[in-house]
Amino acid sequence: MAFVEELLVRGGWVVSGDPAIGTVRDTDVLVRGGTIAEIGRGITAPGAEVIDASGMLVIPGLVDAHKHTWQSAVRHRCTGMDLMTYFGEMFGRLGPRYRPHDVHVGNLLGALAALDSGTTTLMDWSHVQNSPEHADAAIQGLREAGIRAVFGHGWPLVDLPEWIMGSTRDHTGDLRRIREELLFDDDALVTLALAGRGPELSTMEVTRNDLAMARDLGIRTSIHMGCGEEFGAMAAIAQMDDAGLLGPDLTFVHCGENSDDELRMMADHGVSAAVAPQHEQGLPGIGHTPIDRLRGLGVTTGLSTDTEAYGAADLFTQMRVALAATRSLVNTGRSRFEEPLSAFSATDVLHLATQGAADALGLGDRVGSLTPGKAADIVLVRATDLNLWPVTDPVAALVNAAHPGNVDTVVVAGTVRKRGGVLLGVDQDRLRALAKASNQHILSS
Repeated sequence: MAFVEELLVRGGWVVSGDPAIGTVRDTDVLVRGGTIAEIGRGITAPGAEVIDASGMLVIPGLVDAHKHTWQSAVRHRCTGMDLMTYFGEMFGRLGPRYRPHDVHVGNLLGALAALDSGTTTLMDWSHVQNSPEHADAAIQGLREAGIRAVFGHGWPLVDLPEWIMGSTRDHTGDLRRIREELLFDDDALVTLALAGRGPELSTMEVTRNDLAMARDLGIRTSIHMGCGEEFGAMAAIAQMDDAGLLGPDLTFVHCGENSDDELRMMADHGVSAAVAPQHEQGLPGIGHTPIDRLRGLGVTTGLSTDTEAYGAADLFTQMRVALAATRSLVNTGRSRFEEPLSAFSATDVLHLATQGAADALGLGDRVGSLTPGKAADIVLVRATDLNLWPVTDPVAALVNAAHPGNVDTVVVAGTVRKRGGVLLGVDQDRLRALAKASNQHILSS
């Protein structure tokens, strides 16, 4: 596994996500210096390393707008729980047990699983900052995996009530250390954001102070909002609007129980959203995934995988649930925003997992589509696999039927991370052993 100065992806069915390029057969993608240099037919590039993409769908790397990557080593622990029981289990009981080593293993495992499934960018929503060493370990795991990531620095899970029950504690100053010493380069593969608490978990004064620090550091902030009826009733978005705190550097997660008026406030101030349809539809207590309302009100929205303690690691699953859940609302007349069926298409869903999510993370000028000048984050999906072949509509095939096993090749910033269906440079036996040992430590009674 090494960076390739010049790479030619030859002869694929390109699903670019760029309206100016569209979806085109038998097309080449030329990568130079980690950036997409050219897209077209019959590109000549003597000396370039060639990847034969015949029989492949060539797509932008998928973008995960919100993932609690640290929980990956306790996969599916919480599938039988409701939202409040999940909170108690992961944050109250298990979270304080996490050593820095466990955070490193969870992030490495989760990030590699994301790459394996065609996700090249994720927002690592890391609310397990029990010490500065925990934060350093999380960043190390992301860097070791080689994924593009936004590290969202959250709060500790020790002395938890002091941090999440009307907290009067400002966000830990360790965020400033990380910005100054570790994640100071906004053009790097791993960058920084604040994973904030907001008015649902802290006072408005704390919210104001936390946002002031993030804005002083020049980073974005992501906050969970309206995740369950109790939190939705707090109208935290409206509180922030009244306080003059809303802005385009914010991303709100879930928003299922926020009012339409609050979602309009988001749209008015350029606040984006990250949703996780599998979790919102399946984990009791969150609230129905609000994709129809967000779209209807013009809020920039991206898909996410949330936590593997409950759901799947891949965005193909999220795309299918998003399509089914939103169409179910529309088809049965239960949507607040009546739209014909064709208004929410497979193309729209793929956008949520690519350009929409990239825009929600503030990375839309860098990733999210196959566009000359953007980073070479590219995924090749085998269209000849029996669950996809013959492909009639490539976008419909990707959204309705593709899965991680169809992902043949993954490129991040010009570096091939997966080839021929195999992650490169990864000792999977060692990774399994690390994950098992971490799992046993965390779940030990």
